[in-house]
Amino acid sequence: MQKHATGAAGRAAAPVWSHGYKIGPKRALKPKEVWAIRFELGDRPNPRDRALFDLAIDSKLRGCDLVNLRIGDIVSGGQIRRRATVARQKTGRPVQFELSETTRESVLKWLTLRGGSIEEYVSTSRLHRCAHMSTRRYGRLVHAWVAAVGLNSEDYGTHSLRRTKASILYKQTGNLRAAQILLGRTRIESTVRHLGVDVEYALALSEAVDI
Repeated sequence: MQKHATGAAGRAAAPVWSHGYKIGPKRALKPKEVWAIRFELGDRPNPRDRALFDLAIDSKLRGCDLVNLRIGDIVSGGQIRRRATVARQKTGRPVQFELSETTRESVLKWLTLRGGSIEEYVSTSRLHRCAHMSTRRYGRLVHAWVAAVGLNSEDYGTHSLRRTKASILYKQTGNLRAAQILLGRTRIESTVRHLGVDVEYALALSEAVDI
């Protein structure tokens, strides 16, 4: 791939936005990879990254919605909710998600250390406590997390975490409708494209048929 495009006057234009990046759908994580990252992040002194990772897996939210989570969205009566509902920025529609025991534990550990009111963001900016973490910063963290366990960071991104739990559910049950609901998708066709496992699943079914 060429680093620069050439303008009409023969001068080098600015680098294209995709230079240096692998374009295309990002892979969802496998269960063993999820736990490898959990163990890696769990050994670190700052519990924020482990809590953010667990929230990303369970919530299945886009990066922009994840970093906009406020403490009050997931905490009630001083306890981490078992289920939460937030409105998505892209559509304005509410989406509900579960918080597993593993996630509740890691989030509680982080929030106990962090403190803050229910109006504050779960993950704050490094520069301003009143602002949320940027989506760019979140993306860099995801690349660092997958690289830390030996995965190729070019194959993964924030959408990988969003897709992971729904993809695992689909592979284990074949229930596309459930995956559609969890991802907040309105059309089955877009759900199939988003999961990126339809061909693999179809081949697995075909291999199981002996004629």
